[in-house]
Amino acid sequence: MISNEFKQEVLDWIAHDPDKQTAEQLTQWLNEGNEEELERCFSGFLQFGTAGLRGPLGPGPSCMNRAVVSRTAAGISKFMRNNNLKSVVIGRDARHGSFDFAKDSAEIFAGAGFKTYLLPRELPTPVLAFAVRKLKVDVGIMVTASHNPATDNGYKVYLGGEINGINYSGSQIIAPVDEEISKLISEVKSLPSRSTEIEIVPESVINDYVNSVVNLITKPNSLKIVYTALHGVGAEIFEKVLAKANLKNPITVSEQINPDPDFPTAKFPNPEEFGVMDLAINYAKESDADLVIANDPDADRCAIAVKNNDGHWRTVRGDEVGIALGNYLIHSKNLKNKSFANSLVSSSLLGIIAKKNEINFQETLTGFKWISKVNDLAFGYEEALGYCVDPLHVNDKDGISAAIVIAQLIDELKQQGKTFDDYLDEIGKEFGFYFTDQISIRFTDLKQIAVLFKRILDNPPKEILGAKLESLENLSESKDLNTPGIRLKYAGGIRVIVRPSGTEPKLKCYIETVRSEKNESKLLISQIKEVLTKVLS
Repeated sequence: MISNEFKQEVLDWIAHDPDKQTAEQLTQWLNEGNEEELERCFSGFLQFGTAGLRGPLGPGPSCMNRAVVSRTAAGISKFMRNNNLKSVVIGRDARHGSFDFAKDSAEIFAGAGFKTYLLPRELPTPVLAFAVRKLKVDVGIMVTASHNPATDNGYKVYLGGEINGINYSGSQIIAPVDEEISKLISEVKSLPSRSTEIEIVPESVINDYVNSVVNLITKPNSLKIVYTALHGVGAEIFEKVLAKANLKNPITVSEQINPDPDFPTAKFPNPEEFGVMDLAINYAKESDADLVIANDPDADRCAIAVKNNDGHWRTVRGDEVGIALGNYLIHSKNLKNKSFANSLVSSSLLGIIAKKNEINFQETLTGFKWISKVNDLAFGYEEALGYCVDPLHVNDKDGISAAIVIAQLIDELKQQGKTFDDYLDEIGKEFGFYFTDQISIRFTDLKQIAVLFKRILDNPPKEILGAKLESLENLSESKDLNTPGIRLKYAGGIRVIVRPSGTEPKLKCYIETVRSEKNESKLLISQIKEVLTKVLS
């Protein structure tokens, strides 16, 4: 039975809910005495962290909805006043709710007296990150849940200048800013006044982003590319870049090229997920293409598929792309006194390549909010298909610019009669064959993630395939890389990292092997994955 206290809490929320639809849903559940649904939606305010907000769409304080977003915008407004910040630009993807969430936010910021810009339509996250720097605003907001399922939405926050001694330069927020904003959101008691004094970002800014990507192209390119936007917002900008650079129009996957918030061909519209790129690869087979490029729904990530030396198509791991891009940039640009960076769960190889070429290298916590803070960054990547190849313009991962540089590399290899796998083999022969793979376990009960994680921390495998455990590092106790996670190192260059996902209800296990022979390292990682899958089950 619903208590009077809980009933009043729900009624108070309904009274201040700006969305008639979610208010009516709560009223219906209240009238029906549906305690289970009400408790699900009132299990605490949706957590605001270093990724901003991200969660399921629905009514009440525990879900993504107009009331939650409005309170979040009000909390950020307080943060802006407290730090003498005066301007904000807002972008959105094409997910359910994104238009309303962006509009509500813009009206609340404008009502608070801030100079407020709104991107004119659904556009990629990198365009928003670019606009923060181009417009020289203090804050950027991107309404997106990136590659999450259709049932989710989210809210990313960027800062343009210096706060707490950190120069953000148009990158995502980190602690303690997220904690300060979270506290201010919790103090919002009523929704603030609004204003429609909003300036629409001119097309010239979007064109400037396109030009910045075009300027990365140094040679003509004749590749036959198959492109998919995975029902997201990447296609418009990607095609504009190719047209502006006088490159061939891509062969687009018609079933996935237009924005569709239901993601009808991809339950999980993440190109890392098994089978998500199959449709695009089928297009490539039929058209005898040279390269498949996929952006995730907000186009900040990029995945590729290539034809291997046996003529079969394969999707390429994020570490393989990251290593290839890093090596390519070293040999095509003057990167003296610059830095490379990747996340701790990514391949160790980039750091070794950087050291040999006298480039500074830094291993960071997982997420581009950390990679983007590295001084003099020239290139950074994370294995989850995120690459930053042009940090001067977009201080974040960018699936459009990464796609263009990858295409240029593939085209140059083609002109030399080489494949992408040939290029990786050349790197392997010079530095050793570093293979990486991962096990990803999805949960519906988040408590089970903590249970499994603790079991591994307390009782890790003492050996794997005869290789003895040499060290265990509880990353939550690390001074430099403090994050929930376990790093295990075994004899013979075997590394295993176990950590919960920061954006999805998953526990992930990252594996790396190093051998001087390609086939030996490839077989070893396959065997280790099989062993660890049983350990984690």
